[in-house]
Amino acid sequence: MNLLEGKICIITGGGRGIGRATALKFAEEGAKVVIAEFDEKSGQATADEVNGLFVQANVGDKKSVDNLFKDVMDSYGRVDVLINNAGILKDSTLVKMEEDQFDDVINVNLKGVYLCTHAAAEVMKEQGSGVILSASSVVAHNGNFGQTNYVATKTGVIGMTKVWARELGKDGIRVNAVAPGFITTDMTAQMPEKIIKMMEAKVPLKRWGNVEDVANVYCFLASDEASYITGTVLNVDGGVVV
Repeated sequence: MNLLEGKICIITGGGRGIGRATALKFAEEGAKVVIAEFDEKSGQATADEVNGLFVQANVGDKKSVDNLFKDVMDSYGRVDVLINNAGILKDSTLVKMEEDQFDDVINVNLKGVYLCTHAAAEVMKEQGSGVILSASSVVAHNGNFGQTNYVATKTGVIGMTKVWARELGKDGIRVNAVAPGFITTDMTAQMPEKIIKMMEAKVPLKRWGNVEDVANVYCFLASDEASYITGTVLNVDGGVVV
């Protein structure tokens, strides 16, 4: 039997990269996938690939998130899994970072996780079950040069995950986070070869991860095989934080 047979799964930022790979994996395992994506072109394309529902959404805007969940409930009547995958980067060193760079990243990567989880929790409490998974990052453990805003959000996601696991466990809702390390995506593939090799050398497994490595972990945590796992942050990093 497929791991996610018949489960209704929302994936934010599902149009490309890890989100798209997760959508493909979930569909393969029998899930009905909802792609919540700001970019209409990539979001619709992924939804078409998985025979799923596309909803254009800005996760940092409450009205948009409310409309997302209304569309999903109107279509399916329940939400079994939420993947808080949407995220942006606006890197800069502290002294050069503009206020809007800080605010924009906080709004999507942290407030967006709060808004989507808040909406999902209301539905899941009524159901008496549900799984909420959020994207953190290995930089939450050690920081990263030029990423004050991004690191703040990914550290915040870990803290919120632990709080929500405590609060929602009694309602049958599991809450976990995944912290990817160096993952090859369209964006990272354009980095200079010298930088890629330098970063690769820091990984005990001596390779970058791929988007499927992360999607597989999301699939496991979303499934009933992980039914006694909550409040956990699972690093998918080849051992880079060891």
